[in-house]
Amino acid sequence: MKIIKEKEIENQEELVSELEKQGIIVTQATVSRDIKELRLIKILCDDGKKYKYATRETSESVTLDKFLSLFSKVIIDIDYSGNIIAVKTLSGAASSAAVAIDELNWKEIVGTVAGNNTFFILIDNVNNVQEVIKRLQSISNFHKGK
Repeated sequence: MKIIKEKEIENQEELVSELEKQGIIVTQATVSRDIKELRLIKILCDDGKKYKYATRETSESVTLDKFLSLFSKVIIDIDYSGNIIAVKTLSGAASSAAVAIDELNWKEIVGTVAGNNTFFILIDNVNNVQEVIKRLQSISNFHKGK
């Protein structure tokens, strides 16, 4: 956690390397499990070009505007089935984009589940899906066929 808070770690290999510098020998598989267990997410670095791992605590101190800015830059596709919206993102950005959506606290959104490049949004009622998609499109500037 100290390494994540002090350095801009972009990927698991960098984290393994930093741990080794401190005399801690781990495999990438172990680091991968630890990242999930510690609930680390990726956020946009201050330079606006790279992503880094961050703690939930760190991410909460990042403004909603920064999350929404990230969201608008990483969206590749938005689609739906029933009351679930699927959002495709650039690789590694789904967790951060899902956090941005969670932070909006829209009443129609029950919750999100994120993978590496896709996250799902559970909507309370199928009748609210189109309205939520319209709002997502407006904050992401993403429209099908664009």
